[in-house]
Amino acid sequence: MTAVFARTAFHDALKNLNDRQLLRELAYVGGRWVAGRDGTCLEVSDPASGAALAFVASLDAAQTSEAIDAAQKAFRSWRNMLPQARAAILRKWHDLMLGAREDLALLMTLEQGKPLAESRGEIDYAASFIEWYAEEGKRLNAESVTSHLAGAEMIVRREALGVVGIVTPWNFPSAMITRKAAAALAAGCTVVAHPSSETPLSALALAELGERAGLPAGVFNVVTGKAATIVGRMCEDARV
Repeated sequence: MTAVFARTAFHDALKNLNDRQLLRELAYVGGRWVAGRDGTCLEVSDPASGAALAFVASLDAAQTSEAIDAAQKAFRSWRNMLPQARAAILRKWHDLMLGAREDLALLMTLEQGKPLAESRGEIDYAASFIEWYAEEGKRLNAESVTSHLAGAEMIVRREALGVVGIVTPWNFPSAMITRKAAAALAAGCTVVAHPSSETPLSALALAELGERAGLPAGVFNVVTGKAATIVGRMCEDARV
């Protein structure tokens, strides 16, 4: 249900977080933490008990466009950054994820319901995608292709396309983001991600760690809220 909520208390298990800054309830747009219009929120609940975990910002279509604007604005400088520099930021993101493994796993278990051991495994799995693409991003080299014309030389050069829209499911709330976002970011694209409304906390925690790793404002955006509203606007925008 979409509504305006006032928090009264945190779920007891959230008190076990070592880093409370990883629990984010605002969306992440253009390097800023953003509330829904008029404070509109979505409740995120613990599937084991039905208890409320968090009330996450529910952004509207106009705010989704603002996220796309931010990603488009950040695209040129991110694309022009040396691949080695992008790789260094991604590698730091990977390291921060592993350093926060227990907290990220706890958040995932509380919002998604899988056993804690499996959540820890997913954090390792999710981080491995960032590590992989950080390394692959250094090797976006031009390639020579045998020409079908005498005396002609053909070259294939890979270039970033622009803003990438990412829509991810509830069942792998971290790995399905890093699997897509790390590839796009390593290639020099910028990202607007929409996580499942059932499991947005994992995505927002990744945004917090990405900011700490040095991802520039607008390069990685997380837009939370109703899928029909957000994804509809993403699909309508020719920049995505």
